[in-house]
Amino acid sequence: MKKKVIYTAKAPQPVGPYSQAIAVGDMLYCSGQIALDPASGVLAEADVKIQTEHVCRNLTAVFAAAGLTLADTVKTTCFLINAEDFVPFNEVYAQYFTSAPARSCIMVKDLPKGALVEIEAIACAPAAKTDK
Repeated sequence: MKKKVIYTAKAPQPVGPYSQAIAVGDMLYCSGQIALDPASGVLAEADVKIQTEHVCRNLTAVFAAAGLTLADTVKTTCFLINAEDFVPFNEVYAQYFTSAPARSCIMVKDLPKGALVEIEAIACAPAAKTDK
């Protein structure tokens, strides 16, 4: 199977030598997204709910560029720098990941650009999209 680089200007430019996402067959592997504004590259204000909202919108844009939605997510890995942010993070996360994909949530010391939250995701295209 060939891999395809997924890119959209509606999500932030990668801040390092990686792709926004890679599609292989019916699978999409999305790099971690932080709360950067796609147009300005500026990090959203230091509030975990606001940053989680931005992260989810960025992931939505990358998924859309691959012809998918967040409902196609099978696994997320979430990174938070503050355990106290877990509940407010979940409040926003649950609004976007309504299909309740498998998930890991890890507390870390730091994230790029001083972000409070980062989410990476793996998705699988529905059979109708891949059986053509």
